[in-house]
Amino acid sequence: MHANNGDRIIVESAKVGSPRRSGQIVEVLHGLAGERYLVKWEDGHQTEIFPGPDAKVIPSASSS
Repeated sequence: MHANNGDRIIVESAKVGSPRRSGQIVEVLHGLAGERYLVKWEDGHQTEIFPGPDAKVIPSASSS
């Protein structure tokens, strides 16, 4: 999976009944473990994540 700054990311919940999370990729980080993202979530919090199979990147208009 590859993303660019400004793309949206949606992560499906692993728990039944829990909502999916959606946010904007603020920074793409590279390292030995692979590509990871700094994401600003809809609630305003920011976290660094390694996207898994439950994640989907939606390119921003400027990325396409």
